[in-house]
Amino acid sequence: MIRPAVLLTLLPLAACMTTPKAEGLTDGSECGDAKAADLIGKRWTEALRAPTQKRTGAQDLRVIAPGDAVTMDYRPDRLNIETDAEGKVVRLKCG
Repeated sequence: MIRPAVLLTLLPLAACMTTPKAEGLTDGSECGDAKAADLIGKRWTEALRAPTQKRTGAQDLRVIAPGDAVTMDYRPDRLNIETDAEGKVVRLKCG
């Protein structure tokens, strides 16, 4: 009888799950990630910081390279720019 009890406990949690978003972009409008979609595939340089921040309206930009330590705090007005080992932008997301 344990199985039905477990199922009844987990079933309401399934209703709270969200569907995964497309890789590369989120729908967060507070950081303007969709406005910078053209950066994906391009090499990130610090010269892009000011124009990217201005066009997206993000309060802060955080560039994350593979292996970088990052905090887990969520800030919807911060644009995270994830790069690969060569410095090319692979993902943009708010947080």
